[in-house]
Amino acid sequence: MRLNGVYFLLLALGVFWCQAALAQVNLSKFHIEGFSQGTTYQLTYYAADSLITQKQTDSLLASLDRSVSLYLPSSLICKFNRSAKGITIDKHFKILVKKAMEINRNTMGLVDITVKPLVDAWGFGVKKPKAFPNANTVNRLLKIVGSDKIWLTGSFLHKKAPGVQIDLNGIAQGYAADLLAELCEKHKVYNYIAEIGGELRVKGKKPDGEPFRIGIEAIDDNDIDPAPLRKIIEPGDGAVTTSGNYRKHLKAGNKEISHIIDPKTGYPTQNEMISVTVYAKDGITADGYDNGFIAMGLKKTLEFLSERHELGAYIIYKKPNGAVADTVTTGFKSFIKQ
Repeated sequence: MRLNGVYFLLLALGVFWCQAALAQVNLSKFHIEGFSQGTTYQLTYYAADSLITQKQTDSLLASLDRSVSLYLPSSLICKFNRSAKGITIDKHFKILVKKAMEINRNTMGLVDITVKPLVDAWGFGVKKPKAFPNANTVNRLLKIVGSDKIWLTGSFLHKKAPGVQIDLNGIAQGYAADLLAELCEKHKVYNYIAEIGGELRVKGKKPDGEPFRIGIEAIDDNDIDPAPLRKIIEPGDGAVTTSGNYRKHLKAGNKEISHIIDPKTGYPTQNEMISVTVYAKDGITADGYDNGFIAMGLKKTLEFLSERHELGAYIIYKKPNGAVADTVTTGFKSFIKQ
């Protein structure tokens, strides 16, 4: 009887596996694209039917825009930046601020959302200045920059002075990808790739069993223009985001000015880092750290990641002789296929 029972169990499992495989093969591909957070987004998923619609994704991301988009004057973040002492914020805003403050502590202040006045002054904000700031302007703005200038009490975000302003662009797109992933999970869709502004959340595989593959841009010797894809990765389930000095930059004479501002000095970062692609379990984490790694520089980033195996990075940088090189951390190495 025991053998018959085992045989029956194996038979039942075999039927289950066949049914599961058949269901996977019968999945159809669905694709949605739109606009949010000042950029484009795409969601590709595999399901038996169109369980997620354009209306749902647009509505979800519009709610995030109403919360933290600097491109929408009526958004909560714009209201906070115009306020004298702070405002009551919503769930999206609160999640992003709390995560940003956590990353600020972990990076010893190199990731700081209160850096907005300096970002604007250097020409990377919504409005463009007529000239770059001088030393006096930078020193003046540094007085209203710092994690100690804001704090939460419940859902009220306080600021120390009216001039304190915040910018969540360095983390919000990764979080937006997380929201699209949550929408998929809510509708029991477990094979998808969500992308917004180049930041990705990935889960599952294609119906034929092929994993989702992502290309990482290569950089040519002037460290600005993307060349053909440098690496192909298969990250499995998780998030992949990229930050790079080649993506957003301005020129001061013959010099390229990085869009990543060091909140300690008030000036654009200047080091060997060209780009860093980060893997984490969720987009808010990956996106929250990638700019910080650019600011840290190569040595400190590798030291930081050697103690945090839940994060991984692929880094492109310049050697002292000007040659472009790359390196990969333990937490990222297994994803690289080409």
